[in-house]
Amino acid sequence: MKVVGFAGFSGSGKTTLVEQLIPALRLRGLRVSVVKHAHHSFDIDTAGKDTFRHREAGAFEVVVASGRRLALMREFEREASLSVHQLIAELYDGVDWVLVEGFKDSDLLKIEVWRAASGQPARYPEDDFIVSVATDSPALLPVPTGLPVLDLNQPDAIAGWLVDNQARFDYNVELYG
Repeated sequence: MKVVGFAGFSGSGKTTLVEQLIPALRLRGLRVSVVKHAHHSFDIDTAGKDTFRHREAGAFEVVVASGRRLALMREFEREASLSVHQLIAELYDGVDWVLVEGFKDSDLLKIEVWRAASGQPARYPEDDFIVSVATDSPALLPVPTGLPVLDLNQPDAIAGWLVDNQARFDYNVELYG
């Protein structure tokens, strides 16, 4: 499996880019999974549904499945801070690519998503795990870089760059899991 992270400040376009890369990679015959970091409390369940009622009753885990879908919801008794590697270990092992959104401080190889209009600083000058920068304003990068600079508005070209450089993104399960 190949794993690549996407780092950038809120509003930089990480979610949009990941959303566009999924079909671009799928069109190349690849199976794609996503790991997303959420900063706040969130819920994927709906009040009143059976699974919600089971969690509210105190179930530690609820797995719901059909012939087309499986979902696992796990409630932590105390605040838990899972590493990106623990989350990747939860994924189906038959996936070709894992796109990781967030986890900007992780030790995964990452593409930085940066927009000059955001007014935010770039991370690539200080983060050795950033291997390229996807931007809509390459001439305005705050620090010259030898990293590949990818056009944020060309997700198919970014998918092609990932596939062309896929050996760099091999994930060593034994190292982390």
